[in-house]
Amino acid sequence: MDVVIVESPSKAKTINKYLGKGFKVLASYGHVRDLPSKDGSVLPDEDFAMAWDVDPKSQKRLNDIAEAVKGANKLILATDPDREGEAISWHVLEVLNRKKVLKGVHVERVVFNAITKNSVLQAMANPRGLDKELIDAYLARRALDYLVGFTLSPVLWRKLPGARSAGRVQSVALRLICDRELEIDAFRAQEYWTIETDFQTASGAPFVARIVNLDGKKLDKFDIPDKSTADNIVKRIEASRFSVKSVESKPARRNPYPPFTTSTLQQEASRKLGFSASRTMQVAQRLYEGLEIDGETTGLITYMRTDGVQIADEAIAQARTVINNEFGEAYLPSAPRIYKTKAKNAQEAHEAIRPTDLARLPKHVAKMLDDDQRRLYELVWNRTIASQMESVQLERTTIEIEADEQQIGLRATGSVVVFDGFLRLYQETRDEPEEGDDDGRLPKVLRGDKLGLQDVRADQHFTEPPPRFTEATLVKRMEELGIGRPSTYASTLQTLRDRNYVNMDKGRFVPDDKGRLVTAFLENFFTRYVEYDFTAGLEEKLDKVSAGELDWKQVLREFWTDFTVAVSQAMELRITEVLDRLNDVLGPHVFPDQGDGTDPRKCPSCTDGILSLKVGKFGAFVGCSNYPECRFTRQLTVGADGEAAAGDRVLGVDPDTGKPVLVKSGRFGPYIQLGEPEEKGDKPKRSGIPKALGVSAANIDLEKALMLLALPREVGLHPETGLPITAGLGRFGPFVLHDGTYANLESPEEVFTIGINRAVTELAEKKARGGKPRGPKALRELGPHPEGGKPVQIMDGKYGPYVKHEKTNATLPKDADIEKVTLADAVALIAAREAQGGGKKKPAKKASPAKKAAPKKADAAEKPEKKAAAKKPAAKKTAAKKTPAKKAATKKPAAKAKPRSAAAAD
Repeated sequence: MDVVIVESPSKAKTINKYLGKGFKVLASYGHVRDLPSKDGSVLPDEDFAMAWDVDPKSQKRLNDIAEAVKGANKLILATDPDREGEAISWHVLEVLNRKKVLKGVHVERVVFNAITKNSVLQAMANPRGLDKELIDAYLARRALDYLVGFTLSPVLWRKLPGARSAGRVQSVALRLICDRELEIDAFRAQEYWTIETDFQTASGAPFVARIVNLDGKKLDKFDIPDKSTADNIVKRIEASRFSVKSVESKPARRNPYPPFTTSTLQQEASRKLGFSASRTMQVAQRLYEGLEIDGETTGLITYMRTDGVQIADEAIAQARTVINNEFGEAYLPSAPRIYKTKAKNAQEAHEAIRPTDLARLPKHVAKMLDDDQRRLYELVWNRTIASQMESVQLERTTIEIEADEQQIGLRATGSVVVFDGFLRLYQETRDEPEEGDDDGRLPKVLRGDKLGLQDVRADQHFTEPPPRFTEATLVKRMEELGIGRPSTYASTLQTLRDRNYVNMDKGRFVPDDKGRLVTAFLENFFTRYVEYDFTAGLEEKLDKVSAGELDWKQVLREFWTDFTVAVSQAMELRITEVLDRLNDVLGPHVFPDQGDGTDPRKCPSCTDGILSLKVGKFGAFVGCSNYPECRFTRQLTVGADGEAAAGDRVLGVDPDTGKPVLVKSGRFGPYIQLGEPEEKGDKPKRSGIPKALGVSAANIDLEKALMLLALPREVGLHPETGLPITAGLGRFGPFVLHDGTYANLESPEEVFTIGINRAVTELAEKKARGGKPRGPKALRELGPHPEGGKPVQIMDGKYGPYVKHEKTNATLPKDADIEKVTLADAVALIAAREAQGGGKKKPAKKASPAKKAAPKKADAAEKPEKKAAAKKPAAKKTAAKKTPAKKAATKKPAAKAKPRSAAAAD
């Protein structure tokens, strides 16, 4: 019996069918070990010794693998064909060696780029050993990410409360987003005008031309700066007669795009399908692992984590056959197209992402796939086939036009598609529209032809700020700079959202104030480590480790020597020094010029105080220098929804008290206040502004504000007890209250409208439930789970929507559209949650007396390496001086083993 190890159970099931009897295929469920989130997981003073931890679920799977290996002839490690896959195989082998179960067992490593019978059998016939260089590169990256994260994050917690974490790639990606926002903030629109003319040939054919020369000078973009200049030019054109000066037509060709890499797939799926990077990778994973076709489970696409654009010779031959059969010989170039990788720092370049069988057209598998899978498969198929199709043939025409009596030159440009080539199948979407695009057909004219002027238009324009990053443009920019790796982009961007460092506005990244503060802090006190060139240079060194050109521990030593100095210097900073620096750096953003000549940092409350950044338990805010005499506070800036943050705003006067009703901003957000305190210690009536009401500080009116201030309101007297029933807004939402019993309401609007009858009914229903709140409400039924058939639902919980299957709940991403979530999306989230130890545990079975008495043996395989291995909960700590990494690490429970996708995260 030969034992084969892969990552996922579905992959194991498929490969077991391919190999048949004599093989036992087991799944590791992703990574089996990880660095625990605690002191001493990486020991720089002990030559970067690393202590690995195994969570209980992974331990059980490793025990199953060890039991299967006992007595086996061969152990075949068949994990994914990249660095992370190599690392998983290494971890499994390390554990089995410590368990001493490999005596007499031959160990082989096999890799395949697609889950098809032919690919798997071919890989099994060509085994190799573990790739030491790839493993070293993995260890270097994992150690670096740990040392940066667990050394730098505590510095942020102490010097910038409210900041949550920093990361080697995460922080640089955040800087890209913040730097773009600074460009937008600094942008000042510039006016310019263009002038277009409508001409007609002698035969009556119309076309459009644009002015390009005036008085012998070529006009640049801003040479017509205002309306008066434009109007003068229009008058001169209207008074002139025009003829054709020259006509030039040139043939042109456009070649097709190469097949997808991980990065370009994420970009195009974002543009064309609206998928996030993480959603793209989830769907691609399912297509890679495959589905049952003609009684056999087959992967539909090749491995989806790759930098390479080349595809196998047999795939090229198959593509050419499909092109000839489906589109005709005219669309088939005379020779195959061969692509070479041009991406900066491309590494571990496997075959590009392509269908495993190009003869399997999208229409052939459409009924077997869910909507997301169908759309992504079609995208991959189209791109692959188009990459081998004939070029587009164009004819570009330029007509130069001149005035007979004045020095005015105009130009008309156009292009005609002579042969559509690959455009018949595929057109790549652009991130941003480009100026000057003109594919219009021009009429036939000859030099000297007279033209009839039909109309002249002068159009005003203003330059626009650079656009915020979408996922597609950010991934593209990170790849151009050589920051991070495409396989980790999805998890890196998701981390920024999870940390609330960024928000999404119409699919674009907007830095949150918390993200701006973190970036400003790192740029000023850890400058080198968020520089684009430094990060890319470190990636190049790690790639050289993969190639066997550098020693991984030497790379770590060089990094750690300088990094510890920067950490030590930052730890000596006083918070006041940090805030003073941030006040200067973020001044234009936090204290914008009001345009009236007043000091933007002048306190609007006490008039002689100076506003400054402050830090509290929940993060940074703006406060007055005269605290505690002046208690003015506000949020840092205007929020994403336009809420005013720079001081107070009077909505009107309360007719009952005559006091002003104010919109104010505090450190916890905007709120409504009735009047100002008349004496020190007075607490005016206040009310928050619930987001669920659909109003914000920017658009709330006096009527709604008075309604909020009137809460809680008395609904009436309960008919049975005679005690009052009140309605209000509380920590857990809208409610009605009677004699200590709360009943939740569906909507905040009901607080203002609910009557006595409805309130009594809600309270009675609450009492009938034994005082328990309503259970989560099912929002959508997605269908039966593929494994087991039990229903999968989207539920409405206290903390937002989530997906549920049996006893496993998985939170939906913040930006998820409930109506667009598919069954496949939900199943992937549930699987990831289960792999992380999610779901409710079943009650433990009671052990028999004999079992209770038996002492539990320690598993030598799970003892951490070197001195870290000797650490036990009861052991006394040594007096050895801690390194900065030790001091920085938090005392948290050991992290659970992560699934394959999470383990690759920065």
